[in-house]
Amino acid sequence: MTKKLIVATGNLHKLQEIKDILGDGFKLFSLQDVACFEDILETESSLEGNALLKAQYIYQKYGLDCFSDDTGLEVYALNYAPGVYSARYAGKAKDLKANVYKVLKELEGKNDYSARFRTVVALIFRKEKYFFEGIVEGTITKEERGTAGFDYDSIFIPQGYTQTFAELGEKIKNTISHRALALNKLRKFLNEK
Repeated sequence: MTKKLIVATGNLHKLQEIKDILGDGFKLFSLQDVACFEDILETESSLEGNALLKAQYIYQKYGLDCFSDDTGLEVYALNYAPGVYSARYAGKAKDLKANVYKVLKELEGKNDYSARFRTVVALIFRKEKYFFEGIVEGTITKEERGTAGFDYDSIFIPQGYTQTFAELGEKIKNTISHRALALNKLRKFLNEK
């Protein structure tokens, strides 16, 4: 039986990545599919808080099972920044290139380039709330490398690899990424229900 869920995102690239990771057995709907065009502001101070905020908004408005995720790049030498502010690290405009540039600039002269990507998925399913987390450790490069992916993929090398997520490409990334780890936990949970 196909499970129907709303993904609280308007980002079609992210939606496709989620579909690729979850695979068959799920019918996923974006915010546009349910005619939700509001910009759900991420006002919480944690990834968990933002993910739940978006899922609750959709659940309260439509009464349908849904999930949302929030992801942050956490650079150890920058006190876990940009973290929850990853999308708007260089300002409210959410300029991805400016965000990447700011991280690289702030790391100049530092010895520790280690970091991690962390994703938290918040699910509201049959009126109950659940959280699933995925973490990938790695290092930040000194310059951008690769063209695939989005956000900070061009400067993050996952542990055990020599290429950035952007160089590895979607197929490999979707099997080892922070989002993949969190979504695999979500899939396992839903398949057991």
